[in-house]
Amino acid sequence: MLGDGRVLCLTETIKGSIQVDPDTLDTVGKFQYTDKLGGLIHSAHPIVNDTEFWTLIPDLIRPGYTVARMDAGSNERQFVGRVDCRGGPAPGWVHSFPVTEHYVVVPEMPLRYCAKNLLRAEPTPLYKFEWHLESGSYMHVMCKASGKIVSAHHLNCAFPFRDLFGWSNDDVCRSYQLKVASVEVPPFVTFHFINAYEEKDEEGRVTAIIADCCEHNANTSILDKLRLHNLRSSTGQDVLPDARYTHTNHDYSRHSNLLRCTCTGADDRGSRCRVGRFRIPLDGSPFGELETALDPEQHGRGMDMCSINPAYVGKEYRYAYACGARRPCNFPNTLTKVDLVEGTAKNWYEEGSVPSEPFFVPRPGAVEEDDGVAISMVSAKDGSGYAVVLDGKTFEEIARAKFPYGLPYGLHCCWVPRNRNSK
Repeated sequence: MLGDGRVLCLTETIKGSIQVDPDTLDTVGKFQYTDKLGGLIHSAHPIVNDTEFWTLIPDLIRPGYTVARMDAGSNERQFVGRVDCRGGPAPGWVHSFPVTEHYVVVPEMPLRYCAKNLLRAEPTPLYKFEWHLESGSYMHVMCKASGKIVSAHHLNCAFPFRDLFGWSNDDVCRSYQLKVASVEVPPFVTFHFINAYEEKDEEGRVTAIIADCCEHNANTSILDKLRLHNLRSSTGQDVLPDARYTHTNHDYSRHSNLLRCTCTGADDRGSRCRVGRFRIPLDGSPFGELETALDPEQHGRGMDMCSINPAYVGKEYRYAYACGARRPCNFPNTLTKVDLVEGTAKNWYEEGSVPSEPFFVPRPGAVEEDDGVAISMVSAKDGSGYAVVLDGKTFEEIARAKFPYGLPYGLHCCWVPRNRNSK
């Protein structure tokens, strides 16, 4: 939902942007951008708040990404900046991306778009992508105010001058673009980033960006597991990829002294983690880190489709709500509340039911991060459907609303408040 109350259904093609009437669910029509940024594809998950909309537009001709923003109430995307790919032969897939209060994080993973596959009518092993492990994996950090890829170390040095001379954030970013915040990281595969925030030292200076995602062990097998014939497999088959036992043979020798891949509390046979945490240093260092955020056993060694309290987007946070696994399973079949500080999770499960992404809705006037409810649309074992409402703190079921019809498996959810037009 946009900040002005309009509701869009998005896919990865820009022409597939559809506006929907949230009261009747009728299709209003295609959502048309009025700018000249062009592009064929964009991130399926923009970052949206009450005032603005951020998106990434991959460039398949000159491999890179355009970062764009759009004001609430507008159809015109504004060019913010461009990130050139460090690997090739095409941009890495960007189904989603994270932001902090002052920065946009542009991920570049070795699962890259393939123009040849995009033009094919018949299916290919990796859909519209190709795996190029040799091309490297990178995380780029862009200043929201200027569109420059700058080092926060130098921005922090400029803060006293900003206050003294009345410089804007844009002035600071323009004047102090001295080092590139573009780091190489271990190979990764992710559909969905959870959140990102700015890590600060004792003096309040930004030293790094922390970015969390649901990471699939740098293994593209997840794409095959999502094919319809696998999802329809017999009950009892453990089809969903296992974050603990999936084996990957990656050679980190060219940067083994500088990159860190760890997995805590579980057998590390080729697996780093299902909840991957990147640390992107902003001091000019060429390498970043990817490590485990919590033991995969806490969420059934499978986790994706996360949401958080929207008030914490881009800020330091503690809780995430996601779909997890109780094995054996071919779908994610649990709802999970993750505590990233304690490294624990609480799980809701009903045999035979398949829940969609739990969407967190804060209680009006809430002060605590988990004061609210998590809502999920569930396909029941008997073919019926219902909405389940879980307490955001205890993660216990407090209500459910049954529908007089079945619900297809829809992966994602969104919350559309009744008072959306009063913003």
